Amino acid sequence: MSTQSVKRNIFQRILGLCATRIPADPGCWRYDGGDIVLDLSRVPQLNRPGGAVRLEGRGLPHRLVVCRGMDNAIHVFVNRCGHAGRRVDPTSDGATMQCCSVGKSTYALNGEVIAGPARNGLRKCPVREDKGKLYIGFPKKKGEQP
Repeated sequence: MSTQSVKRNIFQRILGLCATRIPADPGCWRYDGGDIVLDLSRVPQLNRPGGAVRLEGRGLPHRLVVCRGMDNAIHVFVNRCGHAGRRVDPTSDGATMQCCSVGKSTYALNGEVIAGPARNGLRKCPVREDKGKLYIGFPKKKGEQP
């Protein structure tokens, strides 16, 4: 599988700057200690493959990246590279995720490493879509009961 690269200059890669932005509408999602609820009608970035937003702060236990894949499904990951812990971005075609740093570790949409120095894959979050809302859970840690 050939992998596409997210375009960044060397300074952006050295600093590990994420290209994915937070949603323009801060009221499009909520978190109350359970699932995150995202109103898809208020997040136009997720209307096309490769579109994505970051969810951070507001009590979340992990930073997340939400993207629409080339398969037209929505994928959510803990936004932490399995190599050096930097953030990740989707490639513009929505086929893979890529680390923001110089190493450019690349991941399939199931979270598995497909290129680069990462030894650990991305942690994928369970999602459920219902009536225009996306419900996002947090992945369980190894050995943790559902």
